[in-house]
Amino acid sequence: MAALAMAAAGLGRRLRELGGAVGRRGVKDSDDDFALVQRLLPPTRVPLPPPHPTYPTPSGWSPPKGPPPHLPYFVARSRLHNLPVYPRLVKGNRRLTLLRHIWGNIWELERDLREDLGVTDVQVNEVTGCLRIRGGCERELRAWLLQKGF
Repeated sequence: MAALAMAAAGLGRRLRELGGAVGRRGVKDSDDDFALVQRLLPPTRVPLPPPHPTYPTPSGWSPPKGPPPHLPYFVARSRLHNLPVYPRLVKGNRRLTLLRHIWGNIWELERDLREDLGVTDVQVNEVTGCLRIRGGCERELRAWLLQKGF
């Protein structure tokens, strides 16, 4: 046991000596090489899409038309600049359409959807800011949102 204590004390002394040597040499912080590393890091945000000669693009994407409309609700685009309209299949064959990223008065949006698109079964979730619409009405909903200016 005494031999182990002596070895530990010797190891500690040796580490202190090495630490002192590193401290005497000095360490210099430099940001010069960070520019080489920075280009390898992933971007923190998705870049804005480039302008296209015609819309919709071949993939079907269209940008919002001008500033956001003055409505009591707002439908934000996803982080990849797409409309947040998602088709879902429930229990094998029941089709639902999910509309997400809704801010503001979600009940006004539901009323406008009922009036303009003629949808009847809409489930409103105020907490998550989304609507579940019975039926596969993704195309009509996307066209309606683009026409509204979202």
